[in-house]
Amino acid sequence: MAIDTFLVYVGVYSSVALAEEDYELVKSLHRDAGLIDAYDAAVLERKADGKTKIVKKHETPTRAGGVVGGGIGLATGLAVAIFPFAAVGGGLLAATTGGGALIGALAGHAAAGMSRHDLKELGEYLDAGQAGLVVVAVSDMGAKVERAMKQTAEKVATRELKADPDDIAADAKAVGAAEPAT
Repeated sequence: MAIDTFLVYVGVYSSVALAEEDYELVKSLHRDAGLIDAYDAAVLERKADGKTKIVKKHETPTRAGGVVGGGIGLATGLAVAIFPFAAVGGGLLAATTGGGALIGALAGHAAAGMSRHDLKELGEYLDAGQAGLVVVAVSDMGAKVERAMKQTAEKVATRELKADPDDIAADAKAVGAAEPAT
């Protein structure tokens, strides 16, 4: 097993608009560094009823473990591990059985790659705001991502996530997701 260590950044925001600003900033950092395929991100919205919705996501097919066919990667998997009943976009997490299995597999990889204590802390962290941004990045970009998020976020937490991209790709293939582009 080739386990990679990724850095997870969770930012808490007073509004979805602020979280989306940092989402775009993180995207620009990666694009400018030529690493647009080296991170996953998800913007979360906490509704008045306490439910969580993933309103925007960037999932990539390479180092950060994204799966092109499902459009789902470790950031979404981590969001689901923290908030099991989260909704993606305007609907339920998965429109198909394969989509549900893929999300479950990625949530499993995300949960297995972090301690239960860290997952619980991140969930409590995100409960404090109206919106959140979850970024799973390669360590090369860590300091830049954290610095960018700290400009707008009310709070930022950082944790390590260990995952095997080959295992993630194998699980995705097993549930029928398209293979990542090479």
